[in-house]
Amino acid sequence: MTADEAGISDVKGISEPARAGGPGRAAGGDPTPVGWLLAPASWVLRAVALGLLAVLGVQMYRTSPNVGMDNDFVVRAARTFLDGGAPYADKRFLYLPSAVLAAVPEALLSRGQLRMLVLGVGMSAVLAGWWASLRIFKVASGSRLAALGVVGLVFFEPFRNVVNIGNWTLASVVALPLALLCARRARWVTAGLVVGLALAVKPMLVPLLLLFVFARRWRALAVALVVPVVASVLAALMMPRPGMFFTRTLPFLLDGQDAFARPFDASLGMILTRLGVPETLAYGAAAAVAAVGVGCAWLRWRRGERGPRRLAETAAMLMLAAFLVSRPSFDHYLLVVLPPLLASVAVAGSVPRTVWFWVALVPQVSGFAWPHLEAIQRRAFRDAATLWLLAAVTARGCVRRRVVPTVTPVEPGQDRTPVRGAF
Repeated sequence: MTADEAGISDVKGISEPARAGGPGRAAGGDPTPVGWLLAPASWVLRAVALGLLAVLGVQMYRTSPNVGMDNDFVVRAARTFLDGGAPYADKRFLYLPSAVLAAVPEALLSRGQLRMLVLGVGMSAVLAGWWASLRIFKVASGSRLAALGVVGLVFFEPFRNVVNIGNWTLASVVALPLALLCARRARWVTAGLVVGLALAVKPMLVPLLLLFVFARRWRALAVALVVPVVASVLAALMMPRPGMFFTRTLPFLLDGQDAFARPFDASLGMILTRLGVPETLAYGAAAAVAAVGVGCAWLRWRRGERGPRRLAETAAMLMLAAFLVSRPSFDHYLLVVLPPLLASVAVAGSVPRTVWFWVALVPQVSGFAWPHLEAIQRRAFRDAATLWLLAAVTARGCVRRRVVPTVTPVEPGQDRTPVRGAF
């Protein structure tokens, strides 16, 4: 297997500082905006980023009434299991049996300890996913891009929400970029193991299995499938009435959950039904759009250009296609795909180098009051605007062929005029 077949050789479009293993190491530096982002961040910027995270965490701990709300469903299932009961008696426990065992350590903690744990682990998980995303493109964790990404998270509503409620989507936020990083380094079986472990916790990354199919990495696919199946079967053998997962939980999930979740559902089908489109037509359209999204991902993978951007964009498109049709689709699902996409700004021609990528994120900026959309019953329309536009921008990037310029280092004494069209 050649390095190109492994998807690790073609890094055209990555600025020379990033390719050298860290920002700011190219001779003469990179004068483009991306070169500035890849340069080392000052200690002041790093302190500001960490300080803002700390302030947000303290504020949530002291004032939020919903800290750990989603995590509590899994913890209650684990406590029911420890008491000899059936975890699936609670219709809001929606994960595989293996998640029950994963939550047992939490079930032994007090309410106060869980409150601190949820916030600390939540923030750490997102930061780990951001770090892995940066490393996919060989961007140093001490760069301005890394620090500014952390600052941006503080003002990003999906980040605040997922950290606050402790939803186990956080496992996928870490696992997707980590799996892509492993694949980037030609460690596909390890990537399959990462995805399998994430599926055992919460089966959100099922669409990512198609990436292994596209790449024809059958051993990695087998590992990704076997790990959650074996873990769930072993866990099911240890608990009473595991069959309720099929008779109670799956029908509840396939029905889009209930009135509690539907106001937050930003999936295409649900939003269309709320706009008056007949249900059959709405969900049929959603399925068709999702199929187009998968086709775009396949086209992206089939393109001759290889490298980290290929991995990130194909994976993001697969997940976004699933989010369009899944029931429900919440705002914090965006955090699964955004870190790898955002880190790809280091590569010329990437999705974040289009203005519409940033326009899509505007509805999720904390602090803005959106007319008629602030009520909790209408929040999903804001989330849908972001999800749909981000999916469209990514799809366009997947199917569009463009010549990617290579940024070369500037030798001392040479012309340092910025390269036109580099950003």
